[in-house]
Amino acid sequence: MEKKISEKIRYVGVNDHTKVIFEGMWPLPFGVSYNSYLVVDEKVALIDTVEAGFEKEYLGNIRNEIGDRKIDYLVVNHMEPDHSSLIAAIREQYPDIRIITSAKAVPMIKGYHGLTDNIHAVKEGESISLGKSSLAFYMAPMVHWPETMVTYLEDEKTLFSGDAFGTFGAVDGGIRDSEAHLCGWLDKSENCFAEFKSEMTRYYSNIVGKYGQTVQAALKKLSGLQIGRICSTHGPVWENHVADVVSYYDRLSKYEAEKGVCIVYGSMYGNTAEAAKSLAAELAKRGVKYAIHNLCTENVSFAYRDLFKYDTLAVGAPTYNNDIFPPVYNFMYGVCARLVRNRKFFAFGSFTWAGASVRLLNEMATKQGFELVSDGICFPQAYSARKCDMAAVADMMAK
Repeated sequence: MEKKISEKIRYVGVNDHTKVIFEGMWPLPFGVSYNSYLVVDEKVALIDTVEAGFEKEYLGNIRNEIGDRKIDYLVVNHMEPDHSSLIAAIREQYPDIRIITSAKAVPMIKGYHGLTDNIHAVKEGESISLGKSSLAFYMAPMVHWPETMVTYLEDEKTLFSGDAFGTFGAVDGGIRDSEAHLCGWLDKSENCFAEFKSEMTRYYSNIVGKYGQTVQAALKKLSGLQIGRICSTHGPVWENHVADVVSYYDRLSKYEAEKGVCIVYGSMYGNTAEAAKSLAAELAKRGVKYAIHNLCTENVSFAYRDLFKYDTLAVGAPTYNNDIFPPVYNFMYGVCARLVRNRKFFAFGSFTWAGASVRLLNEMATKQGFELVSDGICFPQAYSARKCDMAAVADMMAK
């Protein structure tokens, strides 16, 4: 992979093709990249590190770019371990390196690595000179940890954005979006953003989704900068698609969505599943976009992705112990925890002797501010089209 992003900026990150679950929860069908960058001037700055287990490759990447030159600064934008695990290894290799970070990150560095010396906590808008160029720092708290900041290289209009604008997926080809492809993605296209968009949506919805308000605050703050390049800690370096990426993050953080239906369901004996499939078939007849997810067999990661993609959420759950079937309740808890808004909502589900799930689902949705498409369909015992008029529901959703 080509490492040279510009005369000053070098990519020294790594691709992880072996990890299958991110943060112990989210599947990685296409792997993931951990991005780190060198800014080489009269002085050298290293922007973030990578996940533990890649020490040899990572240090080799750095040496391939700068040889025996020392690194003057290590900039720590974000302390999540997939970007900070090798701070101590870098300090061991470059003992005089000065760590530049936010004030809130300082105790985290001590807690994770036991390091307390030669650390400088920068203030909002502060800058350091590398010689002919300088790095400026802007706080971005709760995007998506409290210590998060971003780094700006003004003379190249480059934003080192931490996890913001990131995406799941290891990167094939070059790291720049003019060359990058999503690893393992069969439908290669000339539009890098189109290839990564689904995995960017999944990354945002799974990890950042709760923090729409603080993402909006960060976007407003950064709107005063001229940004011609975004170097995130996951995914491609954005050069040709900066406007697309920023616009899409703006849309996601406002909880805006395209017209369509995200159908999720859990089913014990198949009756609620039949109702979900019937709704999907009726939507297909009307040309309405939809996605359908079985929460009993599929990781919830993909359902959250399509929750952020479509403007209508249809949730099916049988009544279980006079409550919502647990896999579906857990999903709805996650919807509420992500503070999702601006959605239409429809609930359905079966019961045998006492129906409660649809009522309880509607209560959760109403508290979230969702617009109910109808009172829902709560049907006894076996599924039948007579009990569940999904055609009428699909008509309402198609309007």
